[in-house]
Amino acid sequence: MYRFNFMTDHLNNIITQGAKNRLTDEEFVVNEINRFLMSQRRKDMINGENYFRGKHDILHRKRTMIGVDGKLEKVDNLPNNRIVDNQYKKMVNQKVNYLLGQPISVQTDNEQYAKTIKQFFDRGFMRLIKNVGRDSLNCGIGWLFLHYDEQGEFTFKRLKPYEVIAGWKDEEHTVLDYAIRIYEMIYFEGRTEKVIQKVEVYGENGIYRFTLDGSRLIPDENPHEPYFTVIEGDIVQAFNWSQIPLIPFKYNGEEIPLIKNVKNLQDGLNLILSNFQNNMEEDARNTILVLVNYDGENLAEFRRNLATFGAVKLKTVDGAAGDLRTLHVEVNAENYRAIIEIFKKAIIENAMGYDAKDDRLGGNANQLNIMSMYSDIDLDANEMETEYQASFEELLYFINLHLVNTGAGDFENDDIEVIFNRDMLISESEIIDNIQKSVGILSEETLVAQHPWVDDPQAEIERIRDEKAESMAQFGGDAFKPALDDSDNNGLVTKDPQAAAFAGA
Repeated sequence: MYRFNFMTDHLNNIITQGAKNRLTDEEFVVNEINRFLMSQRRKDMINGENYFRGKHDILHRKRTMIGVDGKLEKVDNLPNNRIVDNQYKKMVNQKVNYLLGQPISVQTDNEQYAKTIKQFFDRGFMRLIKNVGRDSLNCGIGWLFLHYDEQGEFTFKRLKPYEVIAGWKDEEHTVLDYAIRIYEMIYFEGRTEKVIQKVEVYGENGIYRFTLDGSRLIPDENPHEPYFTVIEGDIVQAFNWSQIPLIPFKYNGEEIPLIKNVKNLQDGLNLILSNFQNNMEEDARNTILVLVNYDGENLAEFRRNLATFGAVKLKTVDGAAGDLRTLHVEVNAENYRAIIEIFKKAIIENAMGYDAKDDRLGGNANQLNIMSMYSDIDLDANEMETEYQASFEELLYFINLHLVNTGAGDFENDDIEVIFNRDMLISESEIIDNIQKSVGILSEETLVAQHPWVDDPQAEIERIRDEKAESMAQFGGDAFKPALDDSDNNGLVTKDPQAAAFAGA
């Protein structure tokens, strides 16, 4: 019994000491912030943002030479061009517009649900989601925060990825446990501008707000608030979502930014262009001057006289006549052009983009050649779309709850599909021909959705039905009288071949 009591006391002491050494919530948040700010992951995010905005490493380049002690020394009297040919930005915009350049469509059997969702997916939302798409490519992940604004409107807010620290419940990074946002805010003390660091912690119980002062978190005036409140008369009720309303939009499953694939190639391209411009400007070094019996004090005086008078004084020493000869250093522009083309093609291939000047778009630009040119970007877009489909499922979850809470409708049990209409070059004639050949085999909704001239399939189907109804009312049904031998048009005859392609509603 004594030994048991002794061991119990010993274990209690260990537990007590462990509790004392355990990090507090405040210390945990500060540690997570410091780790994130110093991480390579955030550095890659900043690189992606900077390179997209044209802030490349070449802009910090210095010209150097080998000094007397064999070490590199900075040289200020040589041309030091810093040229940026921003192929990376071109790739990012290309991929964003390929997947998100066209309006998003939805397909559902519930027409009322489709109309309601379209009110959320308006042009403002499309502009927002394109910016989130750029975040995904530049930083590997983008963030969308769902909240109610000051007017009580359900709205979306984009958060910068390099400000968000995600705490995941699972290794696959699919469910958020918490999130920390660290961002800077500018304020004035009198006429002096100052910057403070604000911290927001998103959890199941709402948002906690602090100011980061060194290694301390100082609670704000309003340190905690729920995700939304409901006011009925004098009664104010606070509510929280069952999940954290912060939705990740990933470029890929590993959350690897695009800049990781092409940074070295982009730097190489900038360096080659800058070196070529430097060589073109180094006129005095394209021709190496060989002086024999130079009549001057030093080379600096020689260069000054040559630049000023265009003449050189030479003399005869011990019977040896003075002389001036040249060694010409030729800069081969073709070599530079070849290397530049290699870098540009490598950037396109490693970024999985496409070359709009591809030879396959020459004399025989059929649909097969176009699809071959788009194969890499299409493959990459498939992975990005898979991640975005999962994100839109989370987004629709909150939208459906909002509709239920506001009495706008209960659509939680209705299936809905979000369709990304990719923006690519197509052979319209081939696609339209295939659509016409598929009448009677595929549904009208499927055929309309695949037509290259249609952005909104639901609206187009309604217009087709309205035109048919108007024609039947105007001509008493004669325009759409059944024909016994017309099986190609689904048993319907029309005077308009284009209308025949979509007859049968």
